[in-house]
Amino acid sequence: MTISILWFRRDLRLADHPALLAAVESTDEVLPVFVRDPVLLARGGVRVERLESSLAALSASTGGALVVRTGDPAEVIAELAASVDARRVHVSRESTPYGRRRDERVRERLAPGGRELVETGSPYAVGPGRILNKAGEPYRVFTPFSRAWHDHGWPQPGVRPDDIAWAEAPRSVSSGSRREPGGGEAIGEEAGEQAAGERAAGERAAGERAALSRWRAFLRDDLASYADQRDRPDLDTTSRLSEHLKYGEIHPRTILAELAEHPAATSEGARRFVAELAWREFYADVLWHQPRSAWRDLRDALTGMDYDDGPETETLVEAWQQGLTGFPFVDAGMRQLRAEGWMHNRVRMVTASFLVKDLHVWWPTGARYFLDQLRDGDLASNNHGWQWVAGTGTDASPYFRVFNPVTQGVRFDPDGDYVRRWIPELAHLRGATAHEPWRAPDGYDHGYPERIVDHAEERREALRRYERARGDAD
Repeated sequence: MTISILWFRRDLRLADHPALLAAVESTDEVLPVFVRDPVLLARGGVRVERLESSLAALSASTGGALVVRTGDPAEVIAELAASVDARRVHVSRESTPYGRRRDERVRERLAPGGRELVETGSPYAVGPGRILNKAGEPYRVFTPFSRAWHDHGWPQPGVRPDDIAWAEAPRSVSSGSRREPGGGEAIGEEAGEQAAGERAAGERAAGERAALSRWRAFLRDDLASYADQRDRPDLDTTSRLSEHLKYGEIHPRTILAELAEHPAATSEGARRFVAELAWREFYADVLWHQPRSAWRDLRDALTGMDYDDGPETETLVEAWQQGLTGFPFVDAGMRQLRAEGWMHNRVRMVTASFLVKDLHVWWPTGARYFLDQLRDGDLASNNHGWQWVAGTGTDASPYFRVFNPVTQGVRFDPDGDYVRRWIPELAHLRGATAHEPWRAPDGYDHGYPERIVDHAEERREALRRYERARGDAD
């Protein structure tokens, strides 16, 4: 009997899983493994909690066969491969800077024993790095990338194998629920069944089954109105698939294939939704070609920009984090982030603009905070989204576009429902008045803070700094 290892990472599902298919086709039994990497889990928080829920659901899907270890992946995977004499370790190809370095270390540790790391597929419809322009260079702007992405196309979803022969874990890494010496705690079948069947329904549910349910509910109920309502946080009609995509509980190919067969496949809502998937793939492609852009300005045009720091700025940033800026639309978003580990995309842009343009703080400060708080925190999408707002990234919003937190709120939360949902101090204000409590005689009667900055003045200051930076660059 031959055994291969299937090392799960950002692909916590069994359907449409190319690496799983490759493992099943090349061996008699497959040992499913997940490694809790201390480097990735060091900051803890909601992402770790969300990951554990997804692992529990995956364990249930494997009948309790999933082995979970904690430690340096290079050491853990090499040890496991030697213990079961696995010649191949199958994975989905990674595209983040750290993931690529980690996989190279694993490959080097496996090689002396005649073992290999086999990469099949990726978390994307089209693997990052595959789409190039006619000159053989990566695309730097979204629109031509999107056209090339559509023209390139993607395979149909892979079928889930009917009968997977899961290998039994060696005694030292038993798949029971006890903690083994020198390793992590493997999740047993009972815990997985509970996570899959007894957790609260809705967007917080984790796992492959929950992802498919959420996708099909959106397809049925909200796709038709997506083009018109996607920017409305008060209506909450977006797909909420971002965290399912982050953990690979559903593959974008599955989404694209089912959408193509839907009666509304050619509608404006479908077109807009596919464009959002294309943005996700574009940002992953940018990060693949420019790893430094994870935490540095992609474009150097604003290298000389003057940003604020120091104790006073730290106090302002803390008010932003706590949702106490005095700007209701911003504060509602930041409070939703802290409560749910999620925020509507329109509100993400407005809150990011407030930090960068009103408080004059360099974007990585906000990007790091978002990654710490978001259940769907994805390095490529999050950090390049921040750069779009900051004006330093590919396809960047012009720096002189400064989101007005009041007019944005009135436009996209016209009745004030979103603000009242997250700011109880303003629940007594009716309609759009909730966006401007300073205009109501009783606006501050319930403890809501006054504005920490003058938006009009900070907008002018942001533009002054922008002009100085441009002058320095010239």
